[in-house]
Amino acid sequence: MATQRDEDDDRDEEYRRRAKRRRRDEEDDEDEDDEYERRPVKGGGIIPYRNGMALASYYCGVFSLIPLFWGTLSLLAIIFGVLGLGKAKQRPEMGGKGHSITGIILGTVTILLLLSAIVAIFLLR
Repeated sequence: MATQRDEDDDRDEEYRRRAKRRRRDEEDDEDEDDEYERRPVKGGGIIPYRNGMALASYYCGVFSLIPLFWGTLSLLAIIFGVLGLGKAKQRPEMGGKGHSITGIILGTVTILLLLSAIVAIFLLR
């Protein structure tokens, strides 16, 4: 016949096993997070998911080629490009250097197109 003391010991042992399992699971989760943060991008990733500024710069630069969006998107492409380039230089594992540079170039080109269109309009008057 099991006594109260035996039941308490069984309960304590079960509690210790669960606590140990929980600690081990938490350590495994921390290890996975650390591995994710330290994993470098080795040219395999085309889209820099971790550098949102670079992506925003690239997309703003591409869509700024549409004449309706010349002004605003070209400025945003340059701003996001500079910020994304800074992030890519600060943490190379994030990637996005190429997307940032592309956004800056496309933004600059569209601003030059806008300025040349404005000059052409005033000269033709």
